[in-house]
Amino acid sequence: MIGVLIVDDDPLTLELHTAYVGRLEGFTVVGECTGVRAALTAIAELAERIDLVLLDITMPDGSGIDVLRQIRAADADIDVIAVTSVRDVDAVRRMSALGVAQYLLKPFPFRVFRERLEQYAERRRRAIGITGAASQDEIDALVGGPPTGAVALPKGLTAETLQAVTAALRAHGELSAGEAAPLVGVSRVTARRYLEHLVEARVATRAPRYGTPGRPETAYRLAGAGS
Repeated sequence: MIGVLIVDDDPLTLELHTAYVGRLEGFTVVGECTGVRAALTAIAELAERIDLVLLDITMPDGSGIDVLRQIRAADADIDVIAVTSVRDVDAVRRMSALGVAQYLLKPFPFRVFRERLEQYAERRRRAIGITGAASQDEIDALVGGPPTGAVALPKGLTAETLQAVTAALRAHGELSAGEAAPLVGVSRVTARRYLEHLVEARVATRAPRYGTPGRPETAYRLAGAGS
């Protein structure tokens, strides 16, 4: 059983994520905290029971980054998944440098939560008991690489084209599928699939664009971009 400490300053989010963990086989909540000080106390007192911390970043009494630093400084055998609405690149880089297992942007449906924690559980299962000379798959498990056979994108989508679509959105601010298609060199239907995937992943948002005759078209922009 994987013991989970949930750290989030919002009581409703804390309650929701606790309920989410309760629906997952192989996981159990061992503690809930609403701030940095409480989290550090819980980690010190419950270290033997905690395998994973679901860690918010922005809290009234400090940053989740400080909690992660303390965990690493203590050399505790505890994994951390950042569960936050913070999209700042510097924060992502700091958490990554400190060895966060995953970075999960709020809000998200239970389906996404379940997939991420099941991926973590599988990686952890593979990592336990590895000794001696490790294979590439075993090294991936130890350092947090993707589990064997993991599908990073839906069938038919490629990382290269996804990167091109994301770059086009970043450069132009807002695009419809028809506008994105020639910029990337794909059909309108294909462009829409990539754009919808970005929306599903909460990297982009969609909204109707009015001002032309007929039905409004759908416009996409990166999440957090100015209007």
